[in-house]
Amino acid sequence: MNREIQQRLHWVNLYAQTRDAGFVFRRCGISRPTLRKWWQRYQEHGIDGLKSQSKRPFRSPHAKVSDAHEQMILALQTQRNLGARRIQSELLRQHELSLGLATIHKVLKRHEVKPLIKQRKKSDFIRYTRPLPGDRVQMDTCKIAPNLYQYTSIDDCTRYRVLRLYSRRTASNTLDFIECVVDEMPFPIQRVQTDRGLEFFAIKVQEKLMEKGIKFRPNRPGSPHLNGKVERSQKTDKTEFYSMIDLSAEDLEDQLAEWQHYYNWHRPHSAHHGKSPMEKYFELADQTPYSDEVIKNYNASSERLQEANYKVDLALRKLK
Repeated sequence: MNREIQQRLHWVNLYAQTRDAGFVFRRCGISRPTLRKWWQRYQEHGIDGLKSQSKRPFRSPHAKVSDAHEQMILALQTQRNLGARRIQSELLRQHELSLGLATIHKVLKRHEVKPLIKQRKKSDFIRYTRPLPGDRVQMDTCKIAPNLYQYTSIDDCTRYRVLRLYSRRTASNTLDFIECVVDEMPFPIQRVQTDRGLEFFAIKVQEKLMEKGIKFRPNRPGSPHLNGKVERSQKTDKTEFYSMIDLSAEDLEDQLAEWQHYYNWHRPHSAHHGKSPMEKYFELADQTPYSDEVIKNYNASSERLQEANYKVDLALRKLK
């Protein structure tokens, strides 16, 4: 039995023992659709179902890039305005095609593709980030289509994300999303930062955060830049994920789960110098506090129910 089959057998045995897909996802670093696929194959064919199917490679190490591959590269650059590193990532994600950066650069240069124009940064620009995983998680909602809203959470330090789709932006959906975030984030959450959307200010939502020992820190009005990471990540979803799929597909949620897994485990992030969010987390895992330490440092007496109306909330804060 080779190593891959042993690993997949470990996944299905762990799921058979616990019946907790979320636990297997966090423990083994796989997505829920991946676990579901191998579990179903194991149920139908046993050990033989865990074997990888034979696939013909797109290219050999000594073969030149084909015309079809060149067209893929040029299409990604012209239609989606992607650079070489992002093209490399998208080729691997969409077509399971692994090409080196030098090879992609050669194709772009041969076709005289102009380099991307980067915005000039201010001389006093400072990148804002929290020091440890879970220190602050930004949360927001985004309309994808009529009756289709994406709830997004992103860790300020590692850029690890949790995504879900709902038909409406309501307090009950926010409660469900908070449970998903707490369940799937590989580290404890100390505080949540949101805009002043009413779905986040419901009393039962704030009480749920207090119950879990999470501080609620909404932004002041007219300051979307404070939630810049989650705003930019939702823009990435629209350009790199939703532009490539059918929104009416029955397995839309499974596709979103696969995208979430890819983003967290494999997609290179410029803020991490090409590392993925999970690679960044592994670097800081020893410094990340455990849940009991976070709960111990949570001071319930300093927390209060906040009002969505900023002026009213500010007045109540002064009275206190």
